[in-house]
Amino acid sequence: MKTNTWKTYALWILGTEAVGGLSGWLTRKGADLYARSVSKPPLSPPSIVFLIVWSGLFALMGIGAARVWQAPPSADRTRGLTLFSVQLAFNFFWSIIFFNAQAFGLALIWLAVLWVLILWMILAFRKVDKWAALLQIPYLLWVSFAAYLNFGVWALN
Repeated sequence: MKTNTWKTYALWILGTEAVGGLSGWLTRKGADLYARSVSKPPLSPPSIVFLIVWSGLFALMGIGAARVWQAPPSADRTRGLTLFSVQLAFNFFWSIIFFNAQAFGLALIWLAVLWVLILWMILAFRKVDKWAALLQIPYLLWVSFAAYLNFGVWALN
């Protein structure tokens, strides 16, 4: 593994957080409309919880990607970083589908694909760096919970 520099971690974390921040900014009006007008399932947390949890999850994603990036070049490293990028793009667009379009059924299907991509990324990361893979487990669990919430919103609305 290459030297663990703080700059590498900072770039990956900030880049990942930027994707999440841009998605949040682009969906702020849709999220406000959602908060005011959509019926939500039991166990739906307050809006602030999402901001806190997602900020932490994006940081963990960035740390994991930085660890994989610092590994020696290989097909496994390339595969892991490619899956990281694809799942991050899926994550970005889920918010737009769910909040702005309020296409809850399509968002649920999109989230199922995201879940598979995250699992696939974890398996790819594991071949390169065990800790990078383990850092993604909270993300997979949160997206599982998000699927429950998305299904509930779709069913209730």
